[in-house]
Amino acid sequence: MAKTGRPARRMSGWRLAAMAAMALLCLVLLYQLWLFCMVVWYAYRDPGSSAVMRQELSRLREDDPKAELQYVWVPYDRISSSLKRAVVASEDANFIEHDGVEWEAVRKAWEYNQRQEELGRSRRRGGSTITQQLAKNLFLSGSRTYLRKGQELVLTYMIEHVMPKERILELYLNVAEWGNGVFGAEAAARHYYKMSAAGLGAYQAARLAAMLPNPRYYDRHRSTGYLNSRTATIAARMRHAEIP
Repeated sequence: MAKTGRPARRMSGWRLAAMAAMALLCLVLLYQLWLFCMVVWYAYRDPGSSAVMRQELSRLREDDPKAELQYVWVPYDRISSSLKRAVVASEDANFIEHDGVEWEAVRKAWEYNQRQEELGRSRRRGGSTITQQLAKNLFLSGSRTYLRKGQELVLTYMIEHVMPKERILELYLNVAEWGNGVFGAEAAARHYYKMSAAGLGAYQAARLAAMLPNPRYYDRHRSTGYLNSRTATIAARMRHAEIP
């Protein structure tokens, strides 16, 4: 009787492991389905906040429980074309053409970051498209893990499949971080220039685009040599940028 009991117990263990794996797979698929439904929702509805905005508000309220974000949604046609061109020129020159991910840019960014790490330097380069940044800002966080990056890629293809390029850029410009608690083009224009996003000129737009990789730093340091140089570079590229 003892001998016949061992295979049964072993089989029962395998069955439990298989059931646990199936349950986990079902949860993952349900989560992806929920994310896809949210992508469809945002294709037609404007978000009141984003994952990164909620994370930043929690950080600010650690020091000031009454802290609030600067955030005002504005539709695509009330955002300066100069800002649209500046952001595309700065962040994603092939925005109109790609399907969400620029694999060559990802490879180059990875090689650059590896060299920087070997040299003990902290500066890093991103290879993310505007769509990838939107996926991260809306749904994920600023953490740098392979799991988060994988989820970002899945969301990126969902967004590109569901939304037209104009909607993607509209969402990105409205949820991008532009300073300490400052989110979106309208809040950024008011914060830095005391005007609406519709009124931004070419140089002002180029300067806001130059701040995007490190907005909190440039909110505190608004006239560094690098920021001035980067602004001039973006201003020169803007005329060639294609926008939806």
